[in-house]
Amino acid sequence: MVAEVEVPAGFVPQYAVAFGAVDGPAVAVQADNPLPVRAVPRPAQSAPLAGTIVSSAIVGPFVPELDRPIWLSLSGQWHGQVDFLRSADGGATMLPLTIAGERWGRFVGSTNEAVADESEAGATYYLAVTLLGGALTYRVAQ
Repeated sequence: MVAEVEVPAGFVPQYAVAFGAVDGPAVAVQADNPLPVRAVPRPAQSAPLAGTIVSSAIVGPFVPELDRPIWLSLSGQWHGQVDFLRSADGGATMLPLTIAGERWGRFVGSTNEAVADESEAGATYYLAVTLLGGALTYRVAQ
């Protein structure tokens, strides 16, 4: 909304958020003139799931924060397969990730990538590790 300053007043009281430039007048915040800020996310508070294993096992749970990417890192001298699993019932049922009905989230070599972005409260993640040899170092974090 734009309003003219009428005489005898030399000012317009602002009853909305406004900001000013160093060398200019205050300007009301509106759709065409937003606050000059950007959102800065805080560091994730979820505890990473990390370790090294030398035999087959199911590792977890990893409890993610919502609306943040989940990163999986697998490294070391190892042979086998790792499946990234999701549970919505506290681990009673662990299901593989899929895309268009096809299994996804199965790894047979070292990796470092974002694998999921969770939006459901209470969902947890697990690694189903089938080792044929070597030692696998893993990390699931945000």
